[in-house]
Amino acid sequence: MDYRWNWGLLATQPYLGWLATGLLWTLLISVVAYAIALAVGAAAGIALTLPGRGARRIATLYVTLFRGIPLLVQLFLWYYVVPEILPEAWGAWLKRGLPNPEYWTTAVGLGLFMSARIAQQTRAAIEATGKGLKQAALAQGMSTGQVYRHVLLPVGLRYALPPYTSELLNTVKNSSLALTIGMLELTGQSRQIESYTFHGIEAFTAATLIYMVLSLLSISAGRQIERRTALPGMLAGR
Repeated sequence: MDYRWNWGLLATQPYLGWLATGLLWTLLISVVAYAIALAVGAAAGIALTLPGRGARRIATLYVTLFRGIPLLVQLFLWYYVVPEILPEAWGAWLKRGLPNPEYWTTAVGLGLFMSARIAQQTRAAIEATGKGLKQAALAQGMSTGQVYRHVLLPVGLRYALPPYTSELLNTVKNSSLALTIGMLELTGQSRQIESYTFHGIEAFTAATLIYMVLSLLSISAGRQIERRTALPGMLAGR
């Protein structure tokens, strides 16, 4: 293969600046999307375990909808379709009035997609506490709300920390799909460097290494949180 390697170009401008900008957008997308995923997913996961059928059915419909449609399709729907079916003033604001519509579309769309996965993990974590713990709390005279607030959630959410960490990694990786709607995050900037320099191997290798570092940092942070919040005598407790 007649390929002229040039790793040094990644340390020159504007290419180094492009990678730094791409990394910044990747972090911004991931942080906002993960915050949305945690908030909405935890609420939906709790609803899946409530005694009332109405809440469970609504939560089940939500999870089924957002888990059943591929993320790429959802991003296209949010970016291209939703503004066209909304009232004209709202659609114009989403397309032109909203600052950085590509960013917000990716962050919200990715967050809602990941929330469906977190909902199922939250449900499983709450159910992993066992029926005996819930029945004991009810026997003490606690209401359903008090049982969740003081017993099920403090214990169950500790069980959910390892899968939550995995979903953080998935959120960071899935943010690369933002380039399909014009968002130049890390992968998008790497493609731009390839287009300008024809040195795609160097650009994508750098992006790969950055993604790996982000993953390792996320795993390390997740493990520290797990150790600090583990309950002695329970799952993963020390």
